[in-house]
Amino acid sequence: MDHSSGIRASLAGRYATALFALAEENKSIDAVQASLATLSAALAESSDLRALTSSPVLSRDDAGRAIAATAKSLGLDKLTSNVLGVLAANRRLDKIPAVIRAFTSLASSHRGEISAEVTSAHPLDDKQIDALKAQLKKRVGSDVSVSTAVDPSILGGLVVKIGSQMIDSSIKTRLNTLSQAMKG
Repeated sequence: MDHSSGIRASLAGRYATALFALAEENKSIDAVQASLATLSAALAESSDLRALTSSPVLSRDDAGRAIAATAKSLGLDKLTSNVLGVLAANRRLDKIPAVIRAFTSLASSHRGEISAEVTSAHPLDDKQIDALKAQLKKRVGSDVSVSTAVDPSILGGLVVKIGSQMIDSSIKTRLNTLSQAMKG
């Protein structure tokens, strides 16, 4: 299923599409995806980096220098670093998470995989992710690339989004359903 036309409709999607085209041309899709995964992890861990990407106070030059230094310290590939520079110059650093999601979707589609976003109450280890991929492959009939997020508010279980389909087996949702049933 091709999501590229939907992806290109968004601002972040246009940046991701341009980055993907350059990565494909340079045969560096995997390197860019690894750099984006590193950047995503850094954003999740560093409140300073999140502040940098969302601050409207920084000038374009300051944001550009700061993001270039960050890219260098994280060891990001040249294409990713260049796109981050363009995002900084255009005051679009706040779009980085959406660009990462869109690029991941494009790369998965390119490899014939389906992307799934999985939210859990606690971090999943590699064995759990592999088991989840196997179950999702049985369900959808093709390889699945999984991006994970942690949200302690769901209490337990998983919330899996594959395209427009959502599978919510979280304890929070089950408790809310039970609460509504008891009120009714």
